[in-house]
Amino acid sequence: MKQFAELFTKLDQTTKTLDKVRALVEYFKVADDQDKLWTIALLSHRRPKRSVNSTLVKQWAAEFGQVPFWLFEESYHVVGDLAETIALILPDPSATSNHSLAYWVDFIRSLSDLEDEVKKKKMKEAWSALQSNERFVFNKLLTGGFRMGVSQKLMTRALAQYTGLDENLLAHRLMGNWSPGSTTFHDLVLSKDVKADDSKPYPFYLAYALEDEPQALGDPKDWIAERKWDGIRGQIIVRNGEIYTWSRGEELVTDKYPEYWILKDKLAHGTVLDGEILPFKDGRPLAFNILQTRIGRKNLSKSILQNSPVVFIAYDLLEYNGEDIRSWPMHERRAQLGQIVRQVNTQVLHLSEQVEFDTWETLGREREKSREHHSEGIMLKHVDSTYRSGRKKGDWWKWKVDPLTVDAVMIYAMRGHGRRANLYTDYTFAVWNEDQLVPFTKAYSGLTDEEIREVDRFVKKNTLERFGPVRSVTPELVFEIAFEGINRSSRHKSGVALRFPRIKRWRKDKPKEEANTIDDLLAMLKKYG
Repeated sequence: MKQFAELFTKLDQTTKTLDKVRALVEYFKVADDQDKLWTIALLSHRRPKRSVNSTLVKQWAAEFGQVPFWLFEESYHVVGDLAETIALILPDPSATSNHSLAYWVDFIRSLSDLEDEVKKKKMKEAWSALQSNERFVFNKLLTGGFRMGVSQKLMTRALAQYTGLDENLLAHRLMGNWSPGSTTFHDLVLSKDVKADDSKPYPFYLAYALEDEPQALGDPKDWIAERKWDGIRGQIIVRNGEIYTWSRGEELVTDKYPEYWILKDKLAHGTVLDGEILPFKDGRPLAFNILQTRIGRKNLSKSILQNSPVVFIAYDLLEYNGEDIRSWPMHERRAQLGQIVRQVNTQVLHLSEQVEFDTWETLGREREKSREHHSEGIMLKHVDSTYRSGRKKGDWWKWKVDPLTVDAVMIYAMRGHGRRANLYTDYTFAVWNEDQLVPFTKAYSGLTDEEIREVDRFVKKNTLERFGPVRSVTPELVFEIAFEGINRSSRHKSGVALRFPRIKRWRKDKPKEEANTIDDLLAMLKKYG
């Protein structure tokens, strides 16, 4: 644990990519195999499940630190991080520990089946044996808030330097349904049999947002254009008579989309499709919030399947007849994919339609029509592009439609987290319903640091009521809120929910009386919902 805590500190104290990679390589050199395996798991978002209620953890920490619970809560609001607050408030350790990272992860997992009093005793024993930086990491693992500021891509790069293996090969090996309890470091990383797990997906290739005008990309004939759909990126895999569906978040979601099971008998062995899990009914895509009714549910009722049906919009072919064909040029992969979709001939599998264009101006006009097609914009892919791993510039671009906007009044503010724990950075906004302000969305990104400090000063001077870390404020400040889509929602008082809301700008030029109305939102809902 000492080695892992030191690694955590090094990674937290630098923003330089090379320094982070170097720190990981040095750690891999000295850590034992089980700790290396758990480090890879943690950086691949395979964290242990929370085994202790966070309210109990706070109560026990306050008791052990001999501070009133109200003072602990106030300290937590100021610090903004539960793990750090606990580490700061506890007394000095009374013992030392040389246990490994793997030991402490197993320790945390073992707590889940214990009675609360036994958990409390074991927690205090753990806190008493760990140094401050070790406690901090331990608390992060315990509370489920573990973040190391390192992407899986950076971790894979460091692992490639340490092992001497190809980075793309390692990225593929680290995909799939594995855990430290089901494999070893050698079998996962060093084994040459990368096909041992039939369900294993490929690393997803991600597009960059188009930064310049499309004319900078050169001849339009060198590019393929498709609609950008608002679903969930996924891969469908058929190997040895079984089908597997993966989401981009590396979650195996086969059981959540039974519509795709028919493809098990229609796709040949060794077929891997890349595409979009898209809610779809009556010949058109549905709003993303329809798909959300299925996400996270363990059991899918008949009504859910009827009300939120899905199709798979396939736009790439990664494996064909058991062969990895990611090195084929895009136009060849797409041609083979089109042939497969036509042969399968089922309503659940669609080929992503190309948007025909001969000039960038023509494509620009098509982009402006995106919402008419229930699309987010245009995807551009070079005709000769290979299928790469992760986010790379050059071959794949997303050219999203301009966001919708509305002017709204801030009515609530909440403290932020981390370095912004002392500032009010998370805001609730409202629009007018006759002479009443109705809350309709929250947003916390889009302002500069100076603007955040200015809003913070306003909040502290114009507080009406306090609710823990939240304050209601004098309704005066107007902000332009940008968002990607609008849908009907029974969970919100306004009756609507926004897709990806964020602050576009502070409208200092606009009085609160000129903010938009609920009728404006309903008109947008009718047009774009």
